[in-house]
Amino acid sequence: MAEKLSRRQIAWRIVQDIHEGMYVNLGIGQPELVADLLPPDRDVILHSENGILGLGPKPTPEEADDDLINAGKKHASLVTGGAYFHHADSFAMVRGGHIDVCVLGAFQVAANGDLANWTTGGDDLLPAVGGAMDLVAGAKKVFIMMDHNTKDGSPKIVEQCTYPLTGRHCVTTVYTDIAVIDIKPEGCVVREKFADMTMDELQARTGARLTLANDWHLLATPNVG
Repeated sequence: MAEKLSRRQIAWRIVQDIHEGMYVNLGIGQPELVADLLPPDRDVILHSENGILGLGPKPTPEEADDDLINAGKKHASLVTGGAYFHHADSFAMVRGGHIDVCVLGAFQVAANGDLANWTTGGDDLLPAVGGAMDLVAGAKKVFIMMDHNTKDGSPKIVEQCTYPLTGRHCVTTVYTDIAVIDIKPEGCVVREKFADMTMDELQARTGARLTLANDWHLLATPNVG
């Protein structure tokens, strides 16, 4: 089987489904990589729920300003025309349905689109729901960026979530290190997979039943690290 995609490669794949003119929120952690891989000539407006519209790529150490941070408490930059504003207005934008896509990480995604991404319930992990519940309820599409399996090999795409839910029936597409899977009324539909991975091999690593899209194609492995 081909090697799995790196996190930057998954972020690049997500970028291919983010189109001109979209307003896009990037979650904390892996999804932040999307900002660094957006083509400079594509007019996409990135949003951070703490009150940024027109979020730019990660600033260099020389550009970093400790007073200017994103929702993940990391240094932020703005594109030309970007703005910082009150977080209450930012959440009004989210709750008002003005976000086209949000990109989030996840602990589990269920076959019906349920999402669990804020806690596993373990004593060693502090709950950190942040703005995710608002985002999955308000965004028009929810893209999930995650590894297909946990470190011990357990599936993260499951029939039913066992962790506390962030939202119900909210996930649109899951982008993992081995496949792109759309969540549809009929369940998990594989849009892309590695050429030398059979459906049986992919199914063995997945906790929910998969079907292969009629127009499925190969999962690209871009040279982005």
